[in-house]
Parts: sequence; structure tokens; C-alpha cells
Amino acid sequence: MACTSCSESVERTLQMIDGVKTAIFGLALEEAKVHYDPSLADPEKIIEAIEDAGFGAELIGSGNDANKVYLKIEGTDSEKDANVLVSSLELAVGVNRVEMDFSDYIVTVSYDPDITGPRTRTHCVQEASRGSKMYQATLYSPSGQRERDKVNEIPTCRDQFLFSCLFSVPVFVFAMVLPMLPPYGNWLNYKIHNMLTLGLFLRWILCTPVQFIVGKRFYVGSYHALRRRSANMDVLVALGTNAAYFYSLYIVIKALTSDTIEGQDFFETSSMLISFILLGKYLEIVAKGKTSDALGKLTQLVPDKAYLVEIDTDANIITETEIDTQLIQKNDIIKIVPGAKISIDVLL
Repeated sequence: MACTSCSESVERTLQMIDGVKTAIFGLALEEAKVHYDPSLADPEKIIEAIEDAGFGAELIGSGNDANKVYLKIEGTDSEKDANVLVSSLELAVGVNRVEMDFSDYIVTVSYDPDITGPRTRTHCVQEASRGSKMYQATLYSPSGQRERDKVNEIPTCRDQFLFSCLFSVPVFVFAMVLPMLPPYGNWLNYKIHNMLTLGLFLRWILCTPVQFIVGKRFYVGSYHALRRRSANMDVLVALGTNAAYFYSLYIVIKALTSDTIEGQDFFETSSMLISFILLGKYLEIVAKGKTSDALGKLTQLVPDKAYLVEIDTDANIITETEIDTQLIQKNDIIKIVPGAKISIDVLL
């Protein structure tokens, strides 16, 4: 996702899905907010449509996620213990669905917020302890494929740029630098066969990996864009580099088969154009990463602790307990001391 044309393509794709009412895409965050009719569409169908359009997609949230809690279970060492916990949670009042990941002992609980909450579920896990088996539940934040891709995106794009430079720089030197420095570049004019020179042959060999290996991403993007009967930056790059490469390839073939034709190749144009575009993408990703870090620091300003109090009929405080803000549930009474930071969204 690199330009407004890409975001407009995603929006058009989403709006063409039966059941989708509105679709708004944010290019900076690379997130789309979709309102749809559940009887006509579902998240799997929406993700499949985006992937068919040539973009990756992952569900990062839905309307039901606010009523879902992820718990990391400690104290379980067998699948039998995990099944006991699952059964205990399923029988609890207000629980709609329970899913257990037996590899990491992570349980996902969907609940009715009007009846129960995340703190009650953690207590339910502790109450399921029996004999020497003591279970503990802590909040768990699952990291999706989107977060993992962001971690790997910067080094991947950097490696592609460096790999491109490994071939593009010699092509540029053979085409633009050495011919201007006689006698250092005279060896490039050595004729291998007919009018095919050593310099032309080397430029062809070095440019080909850049055009078809490094530049594969532009061909894939162009294919998906043309399937949608639209044009984006990938189509422009593929068209420009192909024109330079295949015209230069024509010059190579004519030079190889003729002893009179002479022409100018543009292999350095194709390879350097791809390298510069990859450099721009790398700088863009680095800038986005810094923006994400700044937003992450802002989220750290949200308080992670709150004071839960119980009061009697005369409004006197009976107990006061410090809890994680993620464990706050409906009808809780929270104490706010002077000067303390307040998580407004939680309280609302």
C-alpha cells in the first residue's frame, strides 16, 4: 500500500461487495473501517475480496472484540487440565463462547458485558484450582500477522534495495562512467561477436536480475491492477522499465546478428529506475515506522492501573483494590485521586 490510488482501489473493491454499506480506508494507518450487513457479508468474504484485488488483509478488530478477553493460563501442564478450565468457563454465567489454544494455553472468552466481565473471568480461572493444581490467569495481547509483517518490512525492503544496487551500480558505471574515462573504459568496446561489445553484454547480464527478480513486485502489482481495469504506480513502473529493457534487448540481438548495426541501449535506465523506486519505498517505510513509534509512545500515556472500590449502602468505602485498567467492567466504581491520569474511554 503505497499511494492514494491503492487506497481508492481498496475502497472500490470493498464497496462492490454485496452487503457492504460503507468503507473508509486510511492510507497512513493502512486500516479500513467497513460497515456491512452480516446477513449478506462476513469478514472472511471481505478479506478474500481484498486479496483478490492484490492486497494483503487481516482482521484486526470487529464489533464483538470489545466483549472478548484473551487470557494466558499458568499452572496447566496437560490437555486434561486445560479441558477442565474450558468446561468451568463455559458453565459460567454470561459466557457465550470459549476457545483454547492448547499449544500456548491461551484461552479466548466471549461474554455478555451486561452480565459479566474480564475480571470475573480471571477469578473464575482461579476458582477452578483443585488440590495441588493452582491456576492463574493473566491478560494476553495477541500479536497478529500485521504486527509481524511490520517488524519484517523494513529489513526486507532494505535488502531488496541493496540487492538491486549490487547489480545496478556496475551497470551505471559501465554505461555512464567508464566510457568517459579513456583509456580505462576502452576494454568495454571489445567485440565479442559481430557488433556485440563486452560492455553491452555485461550491462544486459547485470540488468536482467534487477528487471525480473527485484522488479517482480511491480509485475504482480500491475497484474492485479489491470484485472481491476485500473492503473497504479506499479503499472507505470512496469511499463517504463519494460520499454527500456526490451528495446535494449532488441539492440543486443541486432548487434549479435549484424556486423553493421549500432545502437544505444538503456539497460542502466531500467535498473537504476527500479533501484531509486525501491529506495523511495524504503525511506517511506522508515518514516512510517517512526510515526508508529510516536503513536505508540502516546498510547503509553494511558494509565495501566485503576483503583476499584466497594461501597456500602451509606456510600462508605469498604475495600479499595488496585487493578489493571483492562479488567474494568460494567458497573464498577473507580476511585480517581487528585492529579491522576484518567482513561476516559474506559470510564465511558
